[in-house]
Amino acid sequence: MNLLSMNTEELKQLLIDRGEPRYRGEQVFTALHKGYTIDEITNISKELREKLKEIPLGGVTIHEKFFSAKDDTIKYLFLLEDGNIIEGVLMRYIHGNTICISTQVGCRMGCEFCASTKDGLIRSLEPSEMIGQILTANRDLGAKDGERLITNVVLMGSGEPLDNYDNVIRFIEILNHHKGFNMGKRSISISTCGLVPKIKELADSNIGVTLSISLHAVTDEARKSIMPIAKVYSLKELLDAAKYYADSTGRRIVFEYALVDGVNDSVRDAEKLYEITRDINCLINLIQLNPIEGGTLNRPSTNRVDAFFTQLHKKGVQVTRRRELGTDIGGACGQLKNSYLSK
Repeated sequence: MNLLSMNTEELKQLLIDRGEPRYRGEQVFTALHKGYTIDEITNISKELREKLKEIPLGGVTIHEKFFSAKDDTIKYLFLLEDGNIIEGVLMRYIHGNTICISTQVGCRMGCEFCASTKDGLIRSLEPSEMIGQILTANRDLGAKDGERLITNVVLMGSGEPLDNYDNVIRFIEILNHHKGFNMGKRSISISTCGLVPKIKELADSNIGVTLSISLHAVTDEARKSIMPIAKVYSLKELLDAAKYYADSTGRRIVFEYALVDGVNDSVRDAEKLYEITRDINCLINLIQLNPIEGGTLNRPSTNRVDAFFTQLHKKGVQVTRRRELGTDIGGACGQLKNSYLSK
């Protein structure tokens, strides 16, 4: 196991096995997860620093970054130690900086509106590689002496987080640790296309993060046409799992709903969306489809989006419209795709 994937107890044991006192493990854990390099951990000996360099760190480095001309969004190409490249997006809001990170290299879910799944799944990310995206971007923003400039983390980049369940849970526990980056679990959001058994497992884990579910349709037929996972789990099964999560955790579910022209964007669809979610503690987050290269789905008109939103609002639904950030750098919802390697 690499250094950034280890929790405090594992690091303590690692250093004990190398003849070091137990407390050194906590010192190393804190320093690494505050964003220091091994050479910058000056409260341990140079000899120990050299020993640590013999163990893979497991993090990421910035290969390239792109700045949006429309807003302050930054898209990162992160280089992994095995040569694979993943993408992450830094979004700036009044309340702080949010980073959207990837959980897999590619994705095998096959959703029609998502670019990251088009080349399939290469592999899942280790906890260290998810943490590395945050630490590296935090440092790139100018953080010094353990300063935390990133305030929120969303697992909505490339990959299906619940398809990498064990690594994601370990990542959250390490990221949340009070001796490390100390990110509150309420500041972490997981997005899933609807792996029903894993949603229930997540609820039972009491991990306490915000769960976003990519709903995107109000009938099984429509959902199957754009999301292959709907052929495995019915809409009823998914909604039952969502209600189970909300009721078990006391946390509000976020239903992501990407409006696709002629597929799911009618006023009747809005009425049906209200009907099927009315008994669930939830927020509906509307997204105007972002075009992807080679895609066959079309973006609805602003008038149709307005009508959909108004119908939900009239019903008293808690509904928001997602801001479009980073569209000019391929950093908006559904657009993340590692096109660099294909070039």
